[in-house]
Amino acid sequence: MKLRHMPPPNPLGSMPADQQTLAQAIERSRAKLHRRALVGGAVSAVPIPGLDWAVDAAILSKLLPDISHEFGLSPEQIDALDPSVRDQVQKAVSMVGSVFIGKLLTRQMILRLARTVGVRMGTKQVAKFIPFAGQAIAAAVGYGALRYLGQRHINDCIRVVEQAQQSLYTGRTSATVN
Repeated sequence: MKLRHMPPPNPLGSMPADQQTLAQAIERSRAKLHRRALVGGAVSAVPIPGLDWAVDAAILSKLLPDISHEFGLSPEQIDALDPSVRDQVQKAVSMVGSVFIGKLLTRQMILRLARTVGVRMGTKQVAKFIPFAGQAIAAAVGYGALRYLGQRHINDCIRVVEQAQQSLYTGRTSATVN
């Protein structure tokens, strides 16, 4: 019987362990963000007041956890980590200041996020009442707002993963030196 050499398990769990897998997670997340922002932008063009807000909230409540999952930062993935690594990840999350990484999203969290782009959302509502060009403006603003929020979350996830990688490898180096 021939035994294969199995690589050691990733101490970061589902998080990208190197730059190549991190780049792949970024690419997948940006593709998801682009597709869903297009849907949000298209719905923003529909001149029904409030519909776009509801759709944007639904998109964000699904998109942000999907992005977190791509980076190995969903609540379940973080809970499955070794306790010392989990502590490092939670410290990285708090340093980045993200309130969405590793947490289940609530309605209040989505509303708080929507408030950060409230001016854009208000512009989108007003623009709908301008004939013809208004729908295009509303669609562009809707797409831009979702892209902004999603990209901000992707950037937070990248920083958390990079800090977790750095702390893990720095911790290994200092442990072997001592």
